[in-house]
Amino acid sequence: MLTIALLFPLCGATRRLALRQRWAARLLAVLGVELRAEGCAVAPGCMLVANHISWIDIFVINALAPSAFVSKAEVRAWPVAGWLAARSETVFLRRGSRGHARIVNAEIAALLDAGRNVAVFPEGTTTDGSHVLGFHAALLQPAIACGHAVQPLALSYHTADGRRSLAPAYDGEVSFGQCLRAIVAERRLIARIHATPALATTEVDRRALATHAQATIAAVVAAAAQPATCHTVPSSRRSAVSLPPHTQPESSAISPSSR
Repeated sequence: MLTIALLFPLCGATRRLALRQRWAARLLAVLGVELRAEGCAVAPGCMLVANHISWIDIFVINALAPSAFVSKAEVRAWPVAGWLAARSETVFLRRGSRGHARIVNAEIAALLDAGRNVAVFPEGTTTDGSHVLGFHAALLQPAIACGHAVQPLALSYHTADGRRSLAPAYDGEVSFGQCLRAIVAERRLIARIHATPALATTEVDRRALATHAQATIAAVVAAAAQPATCHTVPSSRRSAVSLPPHTQPESSAISPSSR
């Protein structure tokens, strides 16, 4: 808190991102969570879309690629956590307000244009990690509007022997305290984050984009219990994947995470 209050105003953007990445990595280490990055490198200036399992998802993503996150507006009023989130480039979305959504879209576009990564959880809620819910397409609109790619990230948590772990799941009636105790009770947890190739957003229907991103992540999550066979793609081979311009639409209601 002191660093954010006193040093952040004096630090450049690169230094602030490095600090946030270090803090996230240290928190995971304290909790006994080992980060394993798979797949492609995370490209700068992309909207990162991920499945949502736990409150520690934010720290897993930040440890890999420090990002601005889109959160429900209520988080801003939380003691301490709301202030920390606001000072860490969190974009707060007020649900049900189209006028505010336009403001939020402009904030996200400005961050992407500046080369920042912006992360969203398009499921709109958490699951136990065994499946991926449908994506709310409206949350991807800012990337489409400003022409920045969307990069899917598949998250999963495992025990040391490779079995899927439910300890980090912050879903249903599980409280924060119960979730934290379950994580600490595990001697060792492995957080796997698999980045797939970025998806181009030019001439793409947002519902088609959301469907494609959701299906990509769901496929990785379904195979997450298997040994990793992915490799890092060299930067020279990273390119946005094109999608068909229009497919059958799905629901596009905006519903930020309830957590």
